[in-house]
Amino acid sequence: MAKHVVASAERTIDAPADDVYRYLADMRLHARFLPPPFYDFQVEEGGVGAGNVVSFKIKSAGGVRELRMEVTEPEPGRTLVQTDIGNSGLVRTFTVTPHGEQALVNITSRFDGETGIAGFVEGLVAPRRLHRIYLQELARLNAYARKQRDAS
Repeated sequence: MAKHVVASAERTIDAPADDVYRYLADMRLHARFLPPPFYDFQVEEGGVGAGNVVSFKIKSAGGVRELRMEVTEPEPGRTLVQTDIGNSGLVRTFTVTPHGEQALVNITSRFDGETGIAGFVEGLVAPRRLHRIYLQELARLNAYARKQRDAS
């Protein structure tokens, strides 16, 4: 039986929560925030909010994973979820919480890990690696939000 691997990161973003959520929900903008090892991000259906389908590739220790994600909004304006339509079991959840004139953003992912020794190693390495990647993603989101604020 595969175990679930969970990774997360959070950061305060220098923009109001409504603006930050709008940036995350617009999949055409979302690609700007993804750091390496994400690449080849494509909006296949939709563009903003629930009902979008996006695809991208991610380099991992095991090679390259091609993912196709459906976007839902369990709590519009607060929670955005990307769920792999394939067989990885990957779910990426973005939670935006107002924090005065700023927003606290949390990215949490959960996926079906490997079994056996490979699963043990993955359970140790993947959460740390993804935490660092998500911190980069949040830094890119913050830079974009600041640029938008400064431009207005």
